Amino acid sequence: MNVHVAGGDVEKRTLAIVGELKALEGPLLPILHEIQAEFGFVPQESLPVLARELNLSRAEVHGVVTFYHDYRDHPTGRHVLKLCRAEACQSMGGDRLAERVKALLGIDFHQTTLDGAVTLEPIFCLGLCACAPAAMFDGELHGRLDDASVRELVAEARR
Repeated sequence: MNVHVAGGDVEKRTLAIVGELKALEGPLLPILHEIQAEFGFVPQESLPVLARELNLSRAEVHGVVTFYHDYRDHPTGRHVLKLCRAEACQSMGGDRLAERVKALLGIDFHQTTLDGAVTLEPIFCLGLCACAPAAMFDGELHGRLDDASVRELVAEARR
């Protein structure tokens, strides 16, 4: 993941990704996923390229990027911690746990620690309702979180 790229490089790399995936049926979502995997986020410079290459309006592309919560328009930290904010997790102490994580990291949701180590994001249902409260750390699910397990996740993220 390279988040420091010049505008021309973004266009070239976006064109390469579009070229690889354009033949898919409904290619926009897979292309956006690949762009985010490449850059760590979806650069604004990619949007007009996608619109032009997929024969879509810029508004259509922008609408898709902003509708889905997993697409980011800015770089994240080296690690991403997503805390479930759905009702089952809230009922099992998720709000208290979220406040604990925010205090441990010194940030709020949608923020990244000053050292660039961790980005904290809310997520609305990880499908682990029976194991609430739950989180996702760098794509790995964690359930039945408590103060000790949250401290371990934050320590791992800080390494």
